[in-house]
Amino acid sequence: MSTPGRPSDAPLRPLRPLPRLIFFSRWLQLPLYLGLIAAQGVYVYKFLVELWHLISHATTLDETQIMLVVLGLIDVVMISNLLIMVIIGGYETFVSRLGVEGHPDEPEWLDHVNAGVLKVKLSMALISISSIHLLKTFIDAAQQTPHTIMWQVIIHCVFLLSAVVMAVVNKMTNESHAPAYATPQQVIPHTRPH
Repeated sequence: MSTPGRPSDAPLRPLRPLPRLIFFSRWLQLPLYLGLIAAQGVYVYKFLVELWHLISHATTLDETQIMLVVLGLIDVVMISNLLIMVIIGGYETFVSRLGVEGHPDEPEWLDHVNAGVLKVKLSMALISISSIHLLKTFIDAAQQTPHTIMWQVIIHCVFLLSAVVMAVVNKMTNESHAPAYATPQQVIPHTRPH
């Protein structure tokens, strides 16, 4: 993929020492992403333990308990999806290209990922995870204090509001920058009303 404003066959100019150091500092994030991959492994283990618990106790659990375990499994899957978005999207956005363009298993969302899109997707994932936790709380409300339920609802509403604000800001930013990045064929001239 060529950089806008620079022909793809133009030779790269060597960087001066300070810009080179700053540019290569992005690789300090690599251990963080590897750590998240290890955390993903922990979630796979937790999922398998919970699944085994559900299967081995299926005859003794009542419907509410089964629902709570299933919601717990869904929660683990959603957190795992969140980890994948952060690992793949963050690495691709902030560290280096993965080079999976055209690969049959390339995630659909990866071809248009940037920091703004990643923030919106992450906020939507957090809202989904928060929804699962809130649903688990409402199903087992007798075991929760009103204070706990109130704060979970407030936190969920704050997640919703922040996601809406991020989406609006991302949309405004994309619209204001769209003409600057568009090719001449993509720019649609504004017509004045007569």
